[in-house]
This record gives sequence, C-alpha cells and structure tokens, in this order.
Amino acid sequence: MAYLDKGKIYAFDFDGTLCREAYPGIGKPNKAMIRYAKKLKRKGNRLILWTCRNGRHLENAVTWCREQGIEFDAVNQNLPEILEMFGSDSRKITADYYVDDKLIGIRPILLSFLA
Repeated sequence: MAYLDKGKIYAFDFDGTLCREAYPGIGKPNKAMIRYAKKLKRKGNRLILWTCRNGRHLENAVTWCREQGIEFDAVNQNLPEILEMFGSDSRKITADYYVDDKLIGIRPILLSFLA
C-alpha cells in the first residue's frame, strides 16, 4: 500500500477537539491539541479535518484552522491516494488514528474483558 510510505494519517474532529464546543460558533482554541496537530504535520504525517460541519460553518472552521497554523491535506474526504487505491470514496474516512473528543478507545475496553 503506497500510502503507508508517506507517514500516518490522522483524522481530527473540530468541535470539542481542536476548539472548545460552541457550535455553530467556534469556541476557544485547544492550544495543546493545535500544537499536537502541527507537530504531527511537521513530522511528515497527513491530516484530515473530519467534522460534521458543512457549508458556511465548515468554511469558517477551515479558515479558523489556517489562522491557527494548521493545514489539512483533506477536509471531510479521503486523501487522493486512498481514493485511487480503493477506486472510489466511502463515507468512512480512512485514517490510522482518529482524534475526537467523543472517542472510546478499543484498547481499554478489550483490556477490561481480558482482566
């Protein structure tokens, strides 16, 4: 898989993750998460903005992210090499890691069943 040679893919949620929850407005920046996203990008990883926002609210979020110094490789869509690899786009974003304030990680759940 060619995309594996290009670093990891991180899909970032917007509301509650990159900024505090304030939809349809934009909340205060989550500075630690913004630093993390920029560090990942500097290390050669690819970033996808993965949000339920659309239309004007999505445009505002993308502009806000640029103002914070975060440049995404894709917004609410898969990267071009993923589209090429699978021959189409799916509703699910392909990523190695999903960064979301509502995430329930599978490892703690699996470990609780093994205990």
